[in-house]
Amino acid sequence: MSSNNTWPQSAAPPIENQICTSERLLFTSGDPEEIKSMVGRVMKPHQFTLLSPHQRLNARMHYIPMGDIALSRLKYGADVSIVPGQLQDFFLVQMPLSGSAWIESGGKNLESTPQMASLLSPEEATVMRWSSDSDQIMLRISRSLLERSLVGQLGSPLDKPLVFDLGFAWQRCIAWRTLMNYLIECATRTPDLLQYKLIASQIEQLVSVTLLSTHSHNYTEDASLRRSIIRPRHVRRVQEYLQANAHEPITVEELSHIAGVSLRSLYSGFKEFLNTSPMQYLRELRMERVRAELLSGEATSVTGVALRWGFAHMGRFSAEYKQRYGETPSQSLKKT
Repeated sequence: MSSNNTWPQSAAPPIENQICTSERLLFTSGDPEEIKSMVGRVMKPHQFTLLSPHQRLNARMHYIPMGDIALSRLKYGADVSIVPGQLQDFFLVQMPLSGSAWIESGGKNLESTPQMASLLSPEEATVMRWSSDSDQIMLRISRSLLERSLVGQLGSPLDKPLVFDLGFAWQRCIAWRTLMNYLIECATRTPDLLQYKLIASQIEQLVSVTLLSTHSHNYTEDASLRRSIIRPRHVRRVQEYLQANAHEPITVEELSHIAGVSLRSLYSGFKEFLNTSPMQYLRELRMERVRAELLSGEATSVTGVALRWGFAHMGRFSAEYKQRYGETPSQSLKKT
């Protein structure tokens, strides 16, 4: 590794070879319609155009689903235009291994190269042109996962959509590069990772926390977020416990025991560093889980989901939900 913490120009990151195993191959094709369909199946429907009639497509995509995150590697073998519009439900980190891509997203432009990734945010309309030699590793992260993590760090609901800076110097970020290699290792050594829900959840949290802490976004300078970064150990411990056990019955006395401090110290710590109480923090977590479930496409009943997450008073729950998200629970359910 070179002294400036970037990969040497003559060597690609280890993930380049690890992600291309035959069992991870999603497709190879030279047919534009098939390519558009296959990529759209794991990303989203989009416009796709071959830019030069003198070139032939030779596309190849490897794909590793991992719950709320998914890794893939994609190259088209020709100059192409890709217009996904708004991603809506996910963030996408695109890390070129070779070649380049021109990205316009949210009114900003970026030339993406092996040293500069692009990070697309869900509500930013996007247009891209990939060069014929562009070969990219992509990490798809669900919007609900990142927003839940950010709400946990802020200790309050979001008042605007989360938007990351478009350019991401991923090669210079040791934490991110290490994370990418760890993800590939987990997927390679444990192909049935999704069967282990606790492990999968921990990996998802690791991805979201790492991205939120290593790359600039429109909440980076938020005072609440800065406070949360230096929050005391007992506050962090209770936060982590609540995030992992929000589906379980929890009392404040139990949280005090887990924190190893008095109830008074626990309340004081949450108020000072998160501007909320432990039980209100839990309520907000559960509300986020309700929304994620309603938008997942698997829920059939608002009442059933609300009750499962501990909201017994439907009128109060619906009012609070609408105030927070700008729509009723039923409207969220109908989106799927």
